[in-house]
Amino acid sequence: MYRILFALLLLSASLSAQRLQVVEGKAQGTYFIVKYVSADTTSLAASIDSVFAVIDQSLSLYKPGSLINRFNEGKSITMDSHMQAVITKALWISSITRGSFDITVKPLVDIWGFGVHHTAQQQVPSRDTLRNILQYVGYKYLQVNGQQLEKKKPGVKIDCNGIAQGYTTDVLAGFLEQRGITDYLVDVGGELRSKGHNAQQQVWTVGIESPASETGGSPVQNILSLSNKAVTTSGNYRRFFEQGGIRFAHTIDPVSGQALHSNIVSVTVIAPDAITADGFDNALILMGVEKSLKFIADHPGYKIEAAFIYKDKAGKIKQRFSPGFRKLLLK
Repeated sequence: MYRILFALLLLSASLSAQRLQVVEGKAQGTYFIVKYVSADTTSLAASIDSVFAVIDQSLSLYKPGSLINRFNEGKSITMDSHMQAVITKALWISSITRGSFDITVKPLVDIWGFGVHHTAQQQVPSRDTLRNILQYVGYKYLQVNGQQLEKKKPGVKIDCNGIAQGYTTDVLAGFLEQRGITDYLVDVGGELRSKGHNAQQQVWTVGIESPASETGGSPVQNILSLSNKAVTTSGNYRRFFEQGGIRFAHTIDPVSGQALHSNIVSVTVIAPDAITADGFDNALILMGVEKSLKFIADHPGYKIEAAFIYKDKAGKIKQRFSPGFRKLLLK
């Protein structure tokens, strides 16, 4: 009995020594917040900044001399481990979604004014312009040979921004686990991944809401229980422009070349890791509500769930959930 009591006292002391640690800042054009539970109060800020720096050297379109910029300017590139992981996942998602997600969309993103060098005055490109650009768009124009990434056609350029932040979230999660940290919540620009519990020994929870401007002043909010999973959101309410009474969002259809102007406000995806969730949220928002829900039901092995916020024909905000997503809702 005394041994049991002593063991319980040791466990209690160990738990009480655990504290919530928070590292936050700006990187990759957005914010990041890393929360974890640990007795070690040594700051991880410098190490986390180094993780971002290494990934940017590989995948950042804003970084002169990065691997992705060198590939876009040339014919091929020898990939590092970060680029190889992202390209491999991107091509897999492109294949199974029949091109709804496609990293060769960069020329279209640029012409619509949503690229790195975006224009102040955005406008709808002409049909001839889009037709000319589309001949360079298509994930099948990319070829991977070991560590080599090659383009089958000159003029093909890639943009990994639709999946890179999710990947970065996973890398940061891996970094924490390498340091023996098993209770954490990583958030890179709204792409989140969790493991274990918070400082109160409760499963991490996250809130997802649509903007008040889209819901008539009353945001639709969902609280998720996020245990050993990742969640990401793709929305059409932040980056857009209007022309002729139509809102054109930054999500570009790689097949038609058109900027999205559907009734979908946002898609939130849950997956085992953030890179998967991040890639699929882009694909599902283009596929639409019904096709997406059928896709999820038909492919249980991918372990993805999704929630859609959209406007019905009367302009009223609605929500739809895949069955697995609904089970994780606390509110």
